[in-house]
Amino acid sequence: MILSALANRHGLITGATGTGKTVTLQKMAEQFSRIGVPVFLADVKGDLSGIGAEGVESEKLQARLAAIGVTDWQPQACPIVPWDIFAEKGHPIRATISDLGPLLLGRLLDLNEVQSGVLQLVFKIADDNNLLLLDMKDLRAIVQFVGDNAKQFRTQYGNITPASIGAIQRGLLTLEEQGANQFLASRCWTFTT
Repeated sequence: MILSALANRHGLITGATGTGKTVTLQKMAEQFSRIGVPVFLADVKGDLSGIGAEGVESEKLQARLAAIGVTDWQPQACPIVPWDIFAEKGHPIRATISDLGPLLLGRLLDLNEVQSGVLQLVFKIADDNNLLLLDMKDLRAIVQFVGDNAKQFRTQYGNITPASIGAIQRGLLTLEEQGANQFLASRCWTFTT
């Protein structure tokens, strides 16, 4: 049992397969939920989704409760909001291109140092011209515009080669084919503390 006043903001549960990591995490999340503390859990496999459903009594459960001396057990569901990057089984997770920024996007696109530098310039040009980069369509348009007008930007921003523009466009195409349009959209979450 963890006293809520002594709990950390972040935690790590480790151990070998079958040692109770998921059950421990679920129990902690349930307890925090009961005292009104919001909990964010990454549940890739869906093992924790049952936390949002009320438990069902069974003979096995009754035997276990009797064995550990629990007599006042009541099934209870915790309020949950599942998030789903594909928006199929939960609230859609979204981010804008600007939220990612050129550094993270360059890594996602697997760009080299020169290509990442050009992507940084593309973001700078968009920012200097008050252009919003919300989704893949916006980014593709500004990359195309910068590529088509590279000579115009050379003196202020530096050399922008067609090869780098091409590498960025190919990377964007690959990202789109992998479903990035579902994640990179104009509507996104705003987190506040």
